[in-house]
Amino acid sequence: MTKKAENVIVGISIGDLNGIGSEVVLKTFEDVRMLEMCTPVVFANAKIISFIRKSLHVDIHIHGIDSLDQLVHGKFNVLNVWREGVNIEFGANDENVGKYAIKSFTAATEALKNKEIDVLVTAPINKYNIQSEEFKFPGHTDYLNEQLEGDALMLMVHDDLKVGLLTDHVPVNEVASHLTEELIRKKITTVNQALKQDFRVNRPKIAVLCVNPHCGDNGVIGSEDDTVLKPTLRKLFDEGILAFGPFSADGFFGSSAYEKYDAVIAAYHDQGLVPFKTLSFGNGVNYTAGLDGIRTSPDHGTAYDIAGKGEADFNSFKEAVYLALDIFNNRNDYREITQNPLKTKEKQL
Repeated sequence: MTKKAENVIVGISIGDLNGIGSEVVLKTFEDVRMLEMCTPVVFANAKIISFIRKSLHVDIHIHGIDSLDQLVHGKFNVLNVWREGVNIEFGANDENVGKYAIKSFTAATEALKNKEIDVLVTAPINKYNIQSEEFKFPGHTDYLNEQLEGDALMLMVHDDLKVGLLTDHVPVNEVASHLTEELIRKKITTVNQALKQDFRVNRPKIAVLCVNPHCGDNGVIGSEDDTVLKPTLRKLFDEGILAFGPFSADGFFGSSAYEKYDAVIAAYHDQGLVPFKTLSFGNGVNYTAGLDGIRTSPDHGTAYDIAGKGEADFNSFKEAVYLALDIFNNRNDYREITQNPLKTKEKQL
């Protein structure tokens, strides 16, 4: 059964309390129209969020709750994940604050696993101060990949531009050694399925960028494009996945060639994210594709330099909420269509 818009529960992990995460969350839901689109619940502490709200002069009423069954639709809910106070020092890199970012995130992930929330939107963390004996993951995506079903893939989204990666947080000098047929196949099939079920694309066209400059110039600047990428793409194409390339990366975005495809997959982190962030102008969203749970986040970090000053742009976080809601609805529609195609045909008659 389709949920009413305002009844879709958006879980929010608060991120680094010394960064701009709380500010972009509060500013997003200061617009009361957002509460007509979904019901937010922030995993944090109501007193601390109230303190930050007052510090930033954000006009929003906070509804504190102690369990998710106390959640009220149409309110900005804050679930008390912890009771004790936390020393907030905007702009400071604090290991203690990092512990509370992880408390928020792991509690929100557990709620997503248990289907107590419908989607998860994560505010920015500091990857350095979150490390501990209990949490040894580079970031959100790796932890979600362990906790949820599926194979996680970072997909950056802005309007019709979608950019995925074959390798993400891998040193440049190790990229080539990571590129195997198995990895390439897994990443491309994940993007292909995400485009179908999450973005309503019936026959996705996917562009894949090469590893080496000029696709290796026939082996003069490297052989990986000829020996690994091209054969794998041919096999996938023969299997019905419309994966094209590899394309030389240097002119692909400047020439607007990306506009001909439903998604672009880059070989490594900066090859994909530099052009993406240049084109998205601070409105991009990081979507963790490939999992059974829906998670999005803004495409920026903690921004310690402006934290607590009321200067943070909240558009990327708001877009992350919008995208999470769109994907939730698209998945429900896709599930209904694939489970009962006859019923869909009857509706069209």
